Amino acid sequence: MATILEELEEQALHLSPEERGQLIHRLIVSLEGTPEDTPEAIAQAWDEEIARRVADMDAGRTQWIPAEEVFARLDAITKSAR
Repeated sequence: MATILEELEEQALHLSPEERGQLIHRLIVSLEGTPEDTPEAIAQAWDEEIARRVADMDAGRTQWIPAEEVFARLDAITKSAR
């Protein structure tokens, strides 16, 4: 099996950047399934979600955590996982 993967990788690396991008997209879709909506609808949904989150921040409905605290928590998690 590793030999097949190595051969595929070798062939894929000889593709143009555009062709590699298309291959990557196809592989990801094969794992995740086809999106339920169009790219435009997905982008619109993200725009609405971003606007909602910004409005929540502006209205004071969110809890802010300093970056230093976030990174310290992440460091502790990664160190305990080792």
